[in-house]
Amino acid sequence: MDFKALQKKIKAKEFEPIYVLHGDESFYIDKLVDLFEDTALEPHERDFNQQVIYGKEADLLSLLGVLKQYPMMAERRLVILKEAQEFKQLLELESYLNEPVPSTVFVIAHKYKSVDSRTKFAKLAQQKGVVFKAEKIRDYQLPEWITSLLSSKGFTHTSKVPHILAESIGNDLSRISNEIDKLAIVLPEGQKIDEALVEKHIGISKEYNIFELNNAVGARDMVKALKIVKYFEANPKAGELVPVIGILFKFFSQLMRIHFIQDKSREGIAKAINVHAFVAGELMNSRNHYNPKKVAENIELLYQYDLKSKGVGSTSEVSDTLLRELVIQLIA
Repeated sequence: MDFKALQKKIKAKEFEPIYVLHGDESFYIDKLVDLFEDTALEPHERDFNQQVIYGKEADLLSLLGVLKQYPMMAERRLVILKEAQEFKQLLELESYLNEPVPSTVFVIAHKYKSVDSRTKFAKLAQQKGVVFKAEKIRDYQLPEWITSLLSSKGFTHTSKVPHILAESIGNDLSRISNEIDKLAIVLPEGQKIDEALVEKHIGISKEYNIFELNNAVGARDMVKALKIVKYFEANPKAGELVPVIGILFKFFSQLMRIHFIQDKSREGIAKAINVHAFVAGELMNSRNHYNPKKVAENIELLYQYDLKSKGVGSTSEVSDTLLRELVIQLIA
């Protein structure tokens, strides 16, 4: 069952006795746990019928005792095992999963990694209840995810906004969601979000951010690129070296692929490398500035500076000096 379908079922109070929420992306697991807490019981029922247990503190016998209790003046009980990845006896719950108490909704929140699907525990959970796997969104999917989130909050936006947020914040869905929630508090519904509003309310400069540095390098615009580097030198958190290298590496890797794609239309490139059509257009422009030989040299250069940024080679140079050197060599 996917996230939206599971949300719909919970909101409709169509509950199963077992839920295993697991996977690398904690954002979805946290959202679902919050929804269970808000929806499964009425406020006056929670004192006696809702219990949250943490994996590190859990004891199997005590947990089983809680699960087998019956509701008091309510239709059901809600038991949530948070941080279940810390519960060393998790797989021993298979005896309960085999015969769950129908009036108990048992939610297992197993974050940051997946439950082994080959275990009897996982197979029983699938048979007796619902298993939801929360997987990380791929980088190329992030702008579309941000667009959907902005739309759900009643906002429209300029084409650059999702890409600025994606490149500047990275694949941290919780932080992105929190930043957009801030916008929802201070801006009226229906407001069009542009780069100026992002800078004002989120603190990501519309001119000096990782996204714009990537564009400047793509256009081989040395003056603009070095202005952005200078801004990063004064504001280190705006453009840390390791994330910048990662983004530029992805950019040049995409350029290399584009050089050898037969269908060089914007739509063909977007489909071939799994990017938004807007990004495909930017990449097409950059292809004209970098031939395959220069792209290969830059990929090797980024690899070398990635090692330097991590202290390999005993370099004593500070990261902003490394970034300045790197950008000059990439564009030159």
